Amino acid sequence: MDNMFNSIRIRLTIWYLGVLALIIVAFAAAVYLLVARNLNRTTDENLAERTRNVEMELRKEETDLAEERRLREAEKTTNLKPEEPDEDEDEQAKPPEEEEEISTIEQAIGEEVGDLRFRDYWFVVFTNDGQPIASTVADEQLLNRIKNFPAAGNYADLPGASETFRVYRTALELEGKQFQIYATVSLREQTEFLDNLKRIFYTAVPIALFLAGLGGYFLARRSLAPVVSMSNQAAKISSSNLNERLPVKHERDELGSLARVFNQLLGRLENSFEQQRRFMADASHELRTPLAIVRAESEIALSNDARTAAEYRESLAIVHDESKRLTRMVEDLFLLARADSGQYEPHWTTIDLGDILAECVRAVHALAEKRKVKIELSAFGEMPLQADESLLHRLFLNLLNNAVKYNRTGGAISIAAETVGENYRIEISDTGLGIAKEDEAKIFERFFRADKARSRNDDETNGGAGLGLSIAAWIVEVHQGSLVLKKSDTEGSVFEIELPISRSALRESASSA
Repeated sequence: MDNMFNSIRIRLTIWYLGVLALIIVAFAAAVYLLVARNLNRTTDENLAERTRNVEMELRKEETDLAEERRLREAEKTTNLKPEEPDEDEDEQAKPPEEEEEISTIEQAIGEEVGDLRFRDYWFVVFTNDGQPIASTVADEQLLNRIKNFPAAGNYADLPGASETFRVYRTALELEGKQFQIYATVSLREQTEFLDNLKRIFYTAVPIALFLAGLGGYFLARRSLAPVVSMSNQAAKISSSNLNERLPVKHERDELGSLARVFNQLLGRLENSFEQQRRFMADASHELRTPLAIVRAESEIALSNDARTAAEYRESLAIVHDESKRLTRMVEDLFLLARADSGQYEPHWTTIDLGDILAECVRAVHALAEKRKVKIELSAFGEMPLQADESLLHRLFLNLLNNAVKYNRTGGAISIAAETVGENYRIEISDTGLGIAKEDEAKIFERFFRADKARSRNDDETNGGAGLGLSIAAWIVEVHQGSLVLKKSDTEGSVFEIELPISRSALRESASSA
């Protein structure tokens, strides 16, 4: 049972059926109550209408009875002897023997009510003290129930032996006497109609819910089929086949959007895995060379006992230089690993940008003199900046080392720092051979070296491993700045760095780092 409710299709179908059942049941109940109310109102209106017709007839009888009495009184009080009528007139004036003279209003009511003929409607007239004087009700049991009509209200339902009757009561005054008129009608047809309506609902609602449930299940199954397909495809994807993608059938709907986002995620994962593979391969390659040199020199030194002290010192110097190169490379790799994992926390302090640039120029001065490269620094005034001092040192040293190493012998390096809007802009220009156009987009990648375009002296012990610009780009990113290759051609290259002055931006960068 739990596994069944773990299915989204089943849960969607149950929710759909639950909501639909509430709507249909509420609609059926509303229809039933509305129909019942309209039928009751129609029945009450018909009872009242027919009772008004009876009242009109009885008042007419009251008027006729009063007129007859007036004529009789006039005949009795006349002193004139009436003329002798001839035989024919006497016969015509003589009333029929079967006609009974009506002298009281009760008799008039009884005669009038007895002549009433309304289909399915019956009438009873009671005196004010509860004595029936006229009735069209043949059912004695119903007549007794009418006598016990509730004192409050004008309408009431009176149950009979096999059916229920609706009764309406109204008061009538004739010749100064109070009468009660009761009109009644059977509710059999109305009850049968409502019972049939309930049976229709009892039958139609379950069938409608059953059909809707089937339709909802198949609709949910079809709608979620792409999710199942994506799930199956995603289960097959691992680090060995990250190039595969989820199927996208309908790009504009929600599932298509989900598939596109997931495919973009797979693309980023593929790029990340590829970068890691390339990183490991390049790191292994870069580490193999100095390690091989160290091993070879140590084996040579150990293999010949007759070597001189100068030869030993030369071998140790080579081992020392390569160990320094290995140390620097391992430190760079460790720094990048901490950067990638988000474990590096910058130490923010307020520094002067001009002082940092001057210190970095002094640090590369010896290397620049060796290559006969002239360095010129232009910084205008104080440039306070909240930054990580050690990272900024590394940033400018990496860029200046590259500018010296890849420069012409006797070339020049120009460093210009200025304030531009809300940023400090630093340009580092060299007079090297430049970078090939096809390599410009790759220079910030790890272990990339544009050896074909830039002359690099591999005999120098400070030769890099292609990590300097990658580290520089990361440092600038930590400081919420930008590092771009502004220009590169046969006359040289220009790198442009922008660092924000705003402390709020620096605080945000500190928290993000």
